Amino acid sequence: MEDKIVVGLDIGTTKICAIVGRRNEYGKLEVLGMGKAVSDGVVRGIVTNIDKTVSGIEKAIAEAEEQSGISIGVVNVGIAGQHIKSSIHHGSITRNSNDDEITVEDVNRLTNDMYRIVIPPGSEIIHVMPQNYTVDYEEGIKDPVGMSGVKLEADFHIITAQTNAINNVNKCVRRAGLEIENLILEPLASSLAVLSEEEKEAGVCLVDIGGGTTDIAIFHDNIIRHTAVVPFGGNIITSDIKQGCMVMQHQAELLKTKFGRAIGEEASENEIVSIPGLRNRAPKEISIKNLAHIIEARMEEIIELVHAEIITSGYENRLAGGIVITGGGSQLAGVKQLFEYMTGMDARIGYPNEHLGKSKIELVKSPMYATTVGLVLTGFKAVDDRENRYNEKRSQLQNKQQPKKDGKANGGAGFFGRILDKTKNLLIDDIDDKEDY
Repeated sequence: MEDKIVVGLDIGTTKICAIVGRRNEYGKLEVLGMGKAVSDGVVRGIVTNIDKTVSGIEKAIAEAEEQSGISIGVVNVGIAGQHIKSSIHHGSITRNSNDDEITVEDVNRLTNDMYRIVIPPGSEIIHVMPQNYTVDYEEGIKDPVGMSGVKLEADFHIITAQTNAINNVNKCVRRAGLEIENLILEPLASSLAVLSEEEKEAGVCLVDIGGGTTDIAIFHDNIIRHTAVVPFGGNIITSDIKQGCMVMQHQAELLKTKFGRAIGEEASENEIVSIPGLRNRAPKEISIKNLAHIIEARMEEIIELVHAEIITSGYENRLAGGIVITGGGSQLAGVKQLFEYMTGMDARIGYPNEHLGKSKIELVKSPMYATTVGLVLTGFKAVDDRENRYNEKRSQLQNKQQPKKDGKANGGAGFFGRILDKTKNLLIDDIDDKEDY
């Protein structure tokens, strides 16, 4: 398990990024390599051009392979886009007897049942997340395993995505010669990378401002309560600058990243940037103050939409951890202050160093790579703590059921040891079969 290597692949609107990582001896994530490419075939989180996306994936993967010295075959991929919908559904199962305890299997049976609910045509369930459980009408139970009861119920946060969008992501990844191990909603991945356990317990809203979309995930009591995707991100701000200042797209992007501010009042009156003119025309002069007002107008709209989602979730007054802003858009000067001013909640910028160990690549610590780092982390732990506990219990049970062997007989344990064991078992089965005759 310690030698397990996981690759996260973020197919974003502005960049395609791959990160290779493993757990070090302290349980932290060690990044072995990363690769990135410009993303031309994705609009607002949805793949619109298969060929361009495939070549972007191939370039990012090749770079990550070269840096890490590891051949990549399987990846964890993120999914986002306006088509993502979340809803709450209720489920229940009736158990046979009141005597024995509720087991992990019962909880899993209830969760798996939810994958069979009727959803709108053209959609697919990508995540089923239990909220609070009810055991024999006793409500508000966080973890029912070990309790006695006949009727087990729960509310589930169910996230669906468009089948076509999922198929297009699958197609791109397969064409690049890779397999998908897990398909994960991007804000869930980001939350693993930037949120602390205390914040999730206290109540927190994660806002991931990407190029094409702004993703939202709300946690309370360590349980994910609400997810949403707003179809605006950093690219629309660039488009506004392009139109408002009448400049080229790449110039607008540079203006935003080098001189942009989210609050117009803070920009100085007499600061001017000179941009080379087109084809022998005079250079264009742009007021920094004017630029900031263009950015502020669009940023306010994005924050209003985020705030509306927080209110819709019903957790507005229960988020002691406030708002954590991550993604490339969080690097815009003044964005934290604008969030605080407009929502009345505390805010901080989220860096993906919550579970990062020492890394050769410092770049990974930028909020731009929060989703990709999170996608690597999902290979080692689940978003829901209860699931991590259940997985541990399950592996403990499996270990107990397996007869213990000493290191030598086990072929030195590890991978080859397991192969030897399997071969031995096959031989024993074979001998047993012959004896039956």
